[in-house]
Amino acid sequence: MPVNPGIHYQKAEEEYREAVTIQDKLKALKKMMALVPKHKSSENLQREIKERISRYTKILQKEKQQKKGKKSKFSIKKEGAATVVIVGTTNSGKSTLLSKLTNARPEIADYPFTTKKPEIGTMDYEGIKIQIVEIPAIFEHFEASQDGLALMSIIRLADLVILMFNNEEEKRLLRKELEEVLGEYIEFEKVKGLKDLIWRRLRLIKVYTKVPGGKKQFPPLALKKGDCIKDMAEHIHKDFIKKFHFARVWGKSVKHQGIRVNLDHVLEDNDLVELHMK
Repeated sequence: MPVNPGIHYQKAEEEYREAVTIQDKLKALKKMMALVPKHKSSENLQREIKERISRYTKILQKEKQQKKGKKSKFSIKKEGAATVVIVGTTNSGKSTLLSKLTNARPEIADYPFTTKKPEIGTMDYEGIKIQIVEIPAIFEHFEASQDGLALMSIIRLADLVILMFNNEEEKRLLRKELEEVLGEYIEFEKVKGLKDLIWRRLRLIKVYTKVPGGKKQFPPLALKKGDCIKDMAEHIHKDFIKKFHFARVWGKSVKHQGIRVNLDHVLEDNDLVELHMK
């Protein structure tokens, strides 16, 4: 018998994937648990949801304990369309990768644990700014170290994680240490087109705008896959919705270029939108 969780469960699961805070993830997971069909075919799914609830509950408790104690010395303001963190074992090439992807110039050396604090850079992807953060090297019992909880929190809040390691043993260490915080991730291998891969895994789209009679404006806007004209208008300014009359769109999302569309029109990567106000 298939699980067949239903539309309400699927919506709760989507809320879980999009949740940023631990509280929101727990809320969505509990909703998923309440909505999942209770039969033998769903036992594995139920067990997985329970394990996630337990895991995030423990993280929340640890963070509450941390807030009562010494304040973290790391404060990273999220900037750009998304945040990607580079996480790995010592001497796995994290700093070299950061310097290649961004404008950052971290210290690079062949001795262990060169990076002592998070290093931040900005990656430009066709006009879209992506924040890249390098985390100091992961080691056994990392969370219990002096700055472990604070650094783990940065990893958990990231939109994407790049894992770097030298061998299978180090890979297993990373998976074990990051089990409670690891969301969407890439296992880094020295492949070409890493920027393109990062962009695809972030599930973002680029949308260009223009005023009636004007030229395409640069840089583009960064939106989520599935976003519509309304999402784009709100991204520009909240008053755009009140004054919105119609839009014209050129790109993959329309069959006829320059066609007139409404607020609910779903956009695709590299679309060009011309907004007309009342």
